[in-house]
Amino acid sequence: MKKNLFIALEGIDGSGKSTQLKLLKEKFEQAGHKVYTTCEPTDGPIGKIIRDIFTHKMEADHRTIAALFVADRLDHILNNTNGILKLLEDGYTVISDRYYFSSYAYQSAHVDLDWVIQANSLSAGLLRPDLNVYIDITPEQSIERIKKGRTTTELYETLENLQNVHHKYFEVMELLKDEEQVFITNGNRTPELISADIWKEIEERS
Repeated sequence: MKKNLFIALEGIDGSGKSTQLKLLKEKFEQAGHKVYTTCEPTDGPIGKIIRDIFTHKMEADHRTIAALFVADRLDHILNNTNGILKLLEDGYTVISDRYYFSSYAYQSAHVDLDWVIQANSLSAGLLRPDLNVYIDITPEQSIERIKKGRTTTELYETLENLQNVHHKYFEVMELLKDEEQVFITNGNRTPELISADIWKEIEERS
């Protein structure tokens, strides 16, 4: 297995990406990797604007949100201090909670999918994940988990929207199957079983 993989974890809200990020980090470290974990939106200035929109502190049109994600992602890749390309160059394996598949699915529920893919083409050209891991749960389970875990809901966290996003994920994974490395895993199992499933796939592909 090469020492500086880039893995993107994907899924609708409540799918368990945060848990799998931690478990995957542990597995990579046990295998001797230096690991850096990150997420989108980032904690940078553009990411903060997106988070403020999601938590209803600011308002923005869906097209503006889609464009903000493009800008935040480019900074995520290219930042000279902690950008993903810099970290990979320094020998880190990088695991990100969300990457451009999230934009394809979430933004295309409101903006033309072809535009979203085109707008993110520079990011895709700069850096494609060694593996996009999609953790699959139903929109109904997503809502149930969100309600259990939090007292407030964010901008996209409605059943209707999550149904659209869930459908869009599968649409775009099929559309880009020849260009992207994608692994779909069943998110309705214990975290340990899901983690073992993901790790097996990474070992087989590396």
